[in-house]
Amino acid sequence: MTPYRLLFDAVFRRMDPEVAHERAFALIAAAGRVPVLRDVVQGALAPYLGRAAGPGSVRAFGRTVPAPFGLAGGFDKNARAVLGLTMLGFGFVEVGTVTPRPQPGNDAPRMWRELDLQGLRNRMGFNNEGAEAAAARLRRLRSTRAGRAAVVGANIGKNKTTPADRAADDYAACARLLAPWADYLVVNVSSPNTPGLRDLQTTAELRPILEATRAAADVATSDLGLRRTPLLVKIAPDLADEDVDAVADLVADLELDGVVAVNTTIGHDRGPGGLSGPPLRERGLQVVRRLRERLGEGPVIIGVGGITCADDVRAYVRAGADLTQGYTGFVYGGPLWPSRINRALTRSAGSVAAGRVA
Repeated sequence: MTPYRLLFDAVFRRMDPEVAHERAFALIAAAGRVPVLRDVVQGALAPYLGRAAGPGSVRAFGRTVPAPFGLAGGFDKNARAVLGLTMLGFGFVEVGTVTPRPQPGNDAPRMWRELDLQGLRNRMGFNNEGAEAAAARLRRLRSTRAGRAAVVGANIGKNKTTPADRAADDYAACARLLAPWADYLVVNVSSPNTPGLRDLQTTAELRPILEATRAAADVATSDLGLRRTPLLVKIAPDLADEDVDAVADLVADLELDGVVAVNTTIGHDRGPGGLSGPPLRERGLQVVRRLRERLGEGPVIIGVGGITCADDVRAYVRAGADLTQGYTGFVYGGPLWPSRINRALTRSAGSVAAGRVA
């Protein structure tokens, strides 16, 4: 048993999951703000992150992503700890979900550990400080050399109080603020914890959202003389296969840059909220495989769901993913977890070719 697992069993599992998250998060964010400490830790844990195109790097979003395994949206909701998280070995970090206006999220309790599954269940409800606060942090991040080197995506959503027929306005508002400072944007219409949000995954509802988001992002970056920000959509594992195909066809029709698959699942009997962790792995792989067959080789697919080790990443890449993400395994695996996975992936010379891990 690892030292972290002993600590987890003795301390963290006895704490409320959200309290444990906030305390660990604060330490990571603080470490990332100390350049000397950050450089020493990153040099020891993730030396490949300092290379422009080292073994295991993947070309995506017009950037060289230094390692194929990154952090999924939901952990750093307000872009407060990007440098601390890359320090620990994540190849890229997705912040959010960010909404136009700040909101507190759902009432507590709203996060539970499912220890027998090594999973998590949550009904957080997009608790965040709003798009202006996240954009200001990302702008400051990009003003530093280390911040410009980090590959950062921004996951965006609508406020709980915004009616469905005005959802496109919320996504566009987020895009206007965040697109100039993000390497890619993710339209999140797949969280189960905002009432009615998943209904926006139907192509009739999704098309105007994606069109408005694309237009707003393009205006924001053009006004500043910046490159176009890639746009992806994040989908649920609970979509029927024909609905996955319909989303893929819409992505192709609108010439979007990719898909993030998948979000948490409501297909469980554990209580309220979406379930993440190993129970998601098989469906995640199925959805990624189906998307790749439908989309061909162009759009980027980020595979997420149930990743606990490097072999899981390899399985996602064999299914068609270009990049992968995790979150729940971070809780159970500890601070060395992302580095262990990316080191295993990058140790094999030539393990990455044409955006695929062998």
